[in-house]
Amino acid sequence: MAKNYTKSSSEMKKMLPKKETISFLLNYSKALSVINYKRMKFETLLN
Repeated sequence: MAKNYTKSSSEMKKMLPKKETISFLLNYSKALSVINYKRMKFETLLN
């Protein structure tokens, strides 16, 4: 029988991201621009 390696739900609640991580991801998503041209997709970072 296959083993289940997942942690219990009480241990999973302890895993919270830092504020810096959330801020970085939000700023990255704001700077990301996706342009569709014909069948091509261009991704650019606006800094």
